[in-house]
Amino acid sequence: MAFTVQDFRSKLKYGGARQNLFEVVLPFPAVSGGTAQTQQFSFMCKAASLPGEEIGVIPVPYFGRQIKVPGDRTFPEWNVTVISDEDFKLRDVFEQWSNALNGHFNNLRNPAALEAPGYSVNATVIQYGKVGDSIKEYDLIGVWPSSVSPQDLAWDANDQIEEFQVTLQYQWWESRTSS
Repeated sequence: MAFTVQDFRSKLKYGGARQNLFEVVLPFPAVSGGTAQTQQFSFMCKAASLPGEEIGVIPVPYFGRQIKVPGDRTFPEWNVTVISDEDFKLRDVFEQWSNALNGHFNNLRNPAALEAPGYSVNATVIQYGKVGDSIKEYDLIGVWPSSVSPQDLAWDANDQIEEFQVTLQYQWWESRTSS
């Protein structure tokens, strides 16, 4: 088969999806104290990903060979990178949310995190096309933070804005275009 650039371009529908055309909607729970920061997060979420999935493998021995049987579905952690502003409101929200799940010094969960809607929320990741239309959306169900990264400081970090990463866990995802 001969390769031509025209053949490749004809298969690349609309010139390919762009990584930088996305939005994350994360409505913070009441226990985080940050319900007002939901819109700010959509602007300050610098990096995220469309969620993944894995199906475990169960090896079954049979006459010296192993056949592979599909096992349980799992959903790997989801990471976001957040731009930090000088008011630190978004970092504070994630720290308060995490503290509500397990207190720093008392090792207890905030009782409000046990009441509906509790400690988790549903988040949405939206991939946009080049004309601004939504081309793929995922709803992540039961999202909560399991890790808030350190925020690096350095005297030689001129012309840089601080950022931090948050690792989020979720129960499953739902796609508006696949199931």
